[in-house]
Amino acid sequence: MPSPTPAPFSDFADIDAFTRIPRVTSVAAGPDGRVVASVDEVDDHGAARRTALWELDPEGLAPARRLTFSSQGEGAPRFSSDGALLFTSRRPAPGEDDPADAAGLWRLPEQGEATLVARTPGGLGLVGVAADGSVLATTSVLAGGALDGDAERRRARGQAKRCAIWHTGMPIRRWDHELGDVSPRLVLVAPDGRVRDLTEDADTLALSGASADLSPDGRTVATTWTERVERGQTRTGLVLIDTRTRERTVVLAADDHQEYGAPVFSPDGSLLAVTRTTVSTPKDTGYAFLEIHRLDGGEPTAVDVGDLTFGGYVWDHGGSLLVTGDLRSSGAVLSVDPGTGRVRTLAEAGVFTSLAPAPDGSLYALRSDVATPARPVRLAPGGERTGLPAPGAVDTLPGRLERVWADVDGVRVGAWLCLPDGASAVAPAPVMLWIHGGPHSSFNAWSWRWCPWLAVARGYAVLMPDPAMSTGYGHAGLNRGWPRRPDVVYGECEALLDQVLERPELDGSRTALLGASFGGFMVSWIAGRTDRFSAVVTHAGSWAMGQQHRTTDAASKKMRVHGMEDEQPEWYRDFSPHQGASRVVTPVLITHGNRDYRVPVSEALRMWWDLVSGWEGPPETMPHRFLQLTDENHWVLTPSNSRVWNETVLAFCDQHLLGAAPIPESLPW
Repeated sequence: MPSPTPAPFSDFADIDAFTRIPRVTSVAAGPDGRVVASVDEVDDHGAARRTALWELDPEGLAPARRLTFSSQGEGAPRFSSDGALLFTSRRPAPGEDDPADAAGLWRLPEQGEATLVARTPGGLGLVGVAADGSVLATTSVLAGGALDGDAERRRARGQAKRCAIWHTGMPIRRWDHELGDVSPRLVLVAPDGRVRDLTEDADTLALSGASADLSPDGRTVATTWTERVERGQTRTGLVLIDTRTRERTVVLAADDHQEYGAPVFSPDGSLLAVTRTTVSTPKDTGYAFLEIHRLDGGEPTAVDVGDLTFGGYVWDHGGSLLVTGDLRSSGAVLSVDPGTGRVRTLAEAGVFTSLAPAPDGSLYALRSDVATPARPVRLAPGGERTGLPAPGAVDTLPGRLERVWADVDGVRVGAWLCLPDGASAVAPAPVMLWIHGGPHSSFNAWSWRWCPWLAVARGYAVLMPDPAMSTGYGHAGLNRGWPRRPDVVYGECEALLDQVLERPELDGSRTALLGASFGGFMVSWIAGRTDRFSAVVTHAGSWAMGQQHRTTDAASKKMRVHGMEDEQPEWYRDFSPHQGASRVVTPVLITHGNRDYRVPVSEALRMWWDLVSGWEGPPETMPHRFLQLTDENHWVLTPSNSRVWNETVLAFCDQHLLGAAPIPESLPW
């Protein structure tokens, strides 16, 4: 069935069209040279995204060809050793009329139709594939139950509308879903579709959010294993599971000072790349270290990746470890010799994700930067980079991108500045200062949720700093400003803002301040301490820190670092944004999702009450607004809601910076 590749996008003034741009989310390389990408597209109603699989030309010459077409979508593509493409989907099996309640594992040969391999009531998530065709997958069972009979128990629970969850400890939530009603499991799916639970004794926490891998011979699983310890804390170590006997052995035990994660087997199964992370304290953030462990008991190799904050790694077919991550407001790919630990750079100038090594030595990946969405590329063994045609290309931007720097207390702080076409001394552009979340994050890649080019198309300049605690500047950069010191972060952001506002093409009398998550906490804190901005937008931001630290899904980490109010009274007094509520004079737009468990909606509710109850004028003159997204989580993911969010944020800034009409009582979009 033909499916033409959509034309490149360029109209950033059309927010609805922007939300409908296809997004390439991953790539996979097969043993026979095939390359497949997963591509997200929006349904007709703007209610959801659906992922389809597209085959790419490895040489970058021919257009992409769509492989799958179901309305339920297909994702998580992986190749088996015989060249068949594996994926997960809720599509109905042959002979079925309705889609399944949970995702199944499917197999698509190079020639022929896809067939259903296996399905479980809790759904299957593809983790790893062994040489014999067996597949490691994730699933879940109702708490207290087993894989056998799970479908009947789920059906009975649904029919009775039972929703109770029995908790015996922390944590009880993660991001946007409850913990405790189901027990996550790791299962081995045989080529004939038989499913074996490898972790029958796992409780509801042990494999929650786990990372795992299957050895190439299919005999061993390496996985994280989380346990509760005293005072509401948890510890995550690494275990090995024999897939024949299901015997579990602790290989790297966690303690009060360090935890382990992200295991990946080498091609011969003798080495295991892992991440060792130190436990954060009031004085030090958590630091991640890359190690290569020998499963025969030899000494591990510590890998020095310099200032790179690594985010992922895979083994190539020759036995080298390929590492990708953030580096100085951009990114890089490194190659590590596992024997010596020697590191060389394969690629720079861009953020690379979804690394997919091919047998011929090529590396396929997605590459992005602030001006370019994630695009599939091929890195040849000699270093040449080739872009592969795929849906979702962006053509002409409505402005230009510049790198700017400022020296703050002896530290060189960088930022990206997006400038609109037409900005000049005669017609200077209003300026937005954006503060990123995390705080361990970076403005170094394209963002669909916070895309500066939508604002640039409206005539705004957007300044995006990487201040203290940003990734890509080594451990010293991560710890500068710890523990979450908004005064340090704002000092660096303000220095950059003051510097760029010396340009005649920028208008320092019309500025806005925006941020989400940690950035939302930052702008809420800043709003109570300065009146220099014309508008403030806070999304998913903390407000009353004593409250948030106890109600977030990450309470154990927050309380370990910040403690009780009487233990660190200066921090809570000086840095909890609610302390400055009475001093907020700038119009504030609050946006928040009801299903946000990282920063619970109670933060927005309390901030909204403090702002509304503190307004002394007539209610109709109050400048503050609250956009509540009742079915969203920490992010705004539904395409139609994303459109509303972007339109609202820009209209609010237009009102207070450009003199546009106020947003009506009922949103017009």
